[in-house]
Amino acid sequence: MSQSPKTIQTTNFLPPQQRLVDPLCRVVLVEPLIPENTGNISRTCVGTGSELHLIEPLGFELTESRVKRAGLDYWQDLAMDVHPDFATWSSRVAADHDPSRVFYIETWGETSIHEVQFQRGDWLVFGKETVGLKDQAEIIDPSRVLKIPMPGKVRSLNLSNAVAVTVFELMRQTGRRADAAP
Repeated sequence: MSQSPKTIQTTNFLPPQQRLVDPLCRVVLVEPLIPENTGNISRTCVGTGSELHLIEPLGFELTESRVKRAGLDYWQDLAMDVHPDFATWSSRVAADHDPSRVFYIETWGETSIHEVQFQRGDWLVFGKETVGLKDQAEIIDPSRVLKIPMPGKVRSLNLSNAVAVTVFELMRQTGRRADAAP
């Protein structure tokens, strides 16, 4: 029997709503299922000066015990926003940002992450661990879909690894040194 996704708990435990003035990038997780992946991605965001955006429903609750289990001892430093659904997030981005700076990372992308010219502040969108962005495929502009080259026998990386590879490619392209303060 499969469990239905849970909605986020709104408690004082959530990090303060904050935006970074000049984020390296904005990582978007669409309906993430595995709290440890989200914890690792949160660490990558804090470490690189990037924002994290979560799109509900989440496959877990954002509770103190879950976050601690995922190793997030820097939770209060995370610039994070939670969106109720993909349409709400998409509308907000279209109204407040340049939609041409939104990139969807998927195995079915035609263009490699190494072939696009990333800019600071770009949006990097990743789907849920089980189906990626399959549920959004009909509304995503195919020219905005990128792939991580996989020359070996696996079709994809673990979600947290895929985010790290892509964020650090953006960092490399935009010239921010890994040891520079955000």
